[in-house]
Amino acid sequence: MTVFEAVTALINYAVKENLIEEADRVFCTNRVIDTLGLDSYEYEIPGKDYSLEEILKFLLDFACENGLCEDSVVYRDLFDTKIMGLLTPMPSKVISEFNKRYAVSPVTATEYYYNLSRKSDYIREYRIKNDVKWVTATDYGDIDITINLSKPEKDPKAIAAARNAKQSGYPKCMLCKENEGYSGRVNHPARQNHRIIPVTVNGENWFFQYSPYVYYNEHCIVFNSEHTPMVINKSAFDKLFDFVKLFPHYFVGSNADLPIVGGSILSHEHFQGGHYTFAMAKAPIETPLVFAGYESLEAGIVKWPMSVIRLRGKDTAVITELAEKILIKWRGYTDEEAFVFAETDGVPHNAITPIARCVNGVYELDLVLRNNITTHDYPDGYYHPHPEYHHIKKENIGLIEVMGLAVLPSRLKKEMEKVKDCILAGKDLARDEETAKHAEWAEMIKNKYTVTPDNIDKIIQDEIGIVFASILEQCGVFSRDEKGREQFIKFTESVK
Repeated sequence: MTVFEAVTALINYAVKENLIEEADRVFCTNRVIDTLGLDSYEYEIPGKDYSLEEILKFLLDFACENGLCEDSVVYRDLFDTKIMGLLTPMPSKVISEFNKRYAVSPVTATEYYYNLSRKSDYIREYRIKNDVKWVTATDYGDIDITINLSKPEKDPKAIAAARNAKQSGYPKCMLCKENEGYSGRVNHPARQNHRIIPVTVNGENWFFQYSPYVYYNEHCIVFNSEHTPMVINKSAFDKLFDFVKLFPHYFVGSNADLPIVGGSILSHEHFQGGHYTFAMAKAPIETPLVFAGYESLEAGIVKWPMSVIRLRGKDTAVITELAEKILIKWRGYTDEEAFVFAETDGVPHNAITPIARCVNGVYELDLVLRNNITTHDYPDGYYHPHPEYHHIKKENIGLIEVMGLAVLPSRLKKEMEKVKDCILAGKDLARDEETAKHAEWAEMIKNKYTVTPDNIDKIIQDEIGIVFASILEQCGVFSRDEKGREQFIKFTESVK
């Protein structure tokens, strides 16, 4: 492939995927060759139907060879986003097209917008397809597991450059509306091909977009137009339902508003949603509850490893009114026997992760009780993955994982291959730094199963899923035994 061939292939792709129109061909070609530092261009028919990944790789190699871009993943990402930004429709056109399709149906609108986010390379499909995914059957239903490989790791050179780079307060964070079209820098991703859709929730100006690292179908982020901190209150519950009413085929939820049990960006109010049904949503109510004055609602404790109260009804105002009472009571609730403390030394610990959805015309709100207390033995958090499971996952359990999708670190892919080889070859896992932490777990696997080359992959996947279910149990503030159930009911009975 020549550079002219690559430019032609890129423009052909943009026309084919409706990023630009045929009438834009010459104009956009000139924008691309200018970005590539070319002062001329000859139309060359591509030798085959190249994929976008192949086209961009060639253009990035060309840019690196000609001093336009440093040859590292961070700089290459900055440069190819710049190229794709030249071909992505302007925000006004995207919004207009979205609204026109929304008039047909919300599903039609989101399908258009999701497709645009993929074809503009904002969502890098060729990376996401490398994520490792499987389903593990548990006592709580089929739980989704993914080893995330789509988020590239920075190389040492880029890390050093980011450390030495001048700190900028623009955009204030990666969720701010000012990211739309931003050129990025070594410590902030480029967003020239990023487009956001304005929505109104609870009378406020918000936006919604898709996550560039799609963990599930149509994984979207809904965020306040203002850079304002996360707060879970009745207004937040109302906002969740407002969004669900705009997009009834989507669920939407929020991380808790405290560290450890909260999201990675607590400084900017936002929710996450999408067109997907998680295991938690399928889980039934196992203990019905009745709240005085709210008999019109179906309520109960959900059969789930974490501590979840589900409220169901057709009137969202009634649901959010009761949810507020549960939240207020939980914020101040202490049960020493259950090791639940509302605060220690003035530091609050209790929070709620709420998730809203509409199922066959009935609205649901799941309230997941969270507590972020730390102890000497559990400095990362008591209701957090415990040390015996850190070899699989040490990171916080956020909204997505609460609902039953494990997002595991990329290191596991390589480590599990080594663990598999060691088990099959009878090698000592303790001799390798990458497998030593898995040695005790691997020994359990060898004792539990008759391992063969044909079944070991599934065994390892199933056991990782079992570990994740156990982690979720550790994050539940009330244990899953009879005593824990009594303590959970005791709390619900205190809600007046």
